[in-house]
Amino acid sequence: MKSDVIMIDNRSNGFETALEETRKVAAYQGLDRKETMRLLLCAEEMLSMARSVTGEMQASFWIETAGKDLELHMSTKTVMDKEKRALLISAATSRKNESARSLLGRIRDAFEAAMANEADHSDQVPWEAWADLANHPVDDPEWDGYEQSVLRKVADQVKVGIRGSVVDLTVCKHFE
Repeated sequence: MKSDVIMIDNRSNGFETALEETRKVAAYQGLDRKETMRLLLCAEEMLSMARSVTGEMQASFWIETAGKDLELHMSTKTVMDKEKRALLISAATSRKNESARSLLGRIRDAFEAAMANEADHSDQVPWEAWADLANHPVDDPEWDGYEQSVLRKVADQVKVGIRGSVVDLTVCKHFE
């Protein structure tokens, strides 16, 4: 079974709708309260991680089921650079690009990785300078990877496929 496809953007439009769709799928599959909470946690962290890493996004989210095997899918376009690519691939359980399975896929992936731009941080104020500004909270500028670590603990498998500027993220969860 495939759920409805929900459109989500970086301003959290569609985020609640995606979580509601996740609840509906859990109820339809007969998951108990604990299993439903785990599935919701997977969905929340998946969507948060994608927004944190890719920044601007217009994503589609849906769930596919086969018995008690559930796969949460998200597909989005992003301006890909080497930093984003490395962060996304590091989120995968296999630490590999799932779109690069065949010989031609691996060649294309190597070419795309080589051609990816360096991350442009030239227009950003150095984080040390923010401390001198009044009424501005000081945060560590690095992404902490919280969503990634939660996904690894809760999900059975996380797959990341990058092909050009399209990122496909799949979180697999099996319930007994």
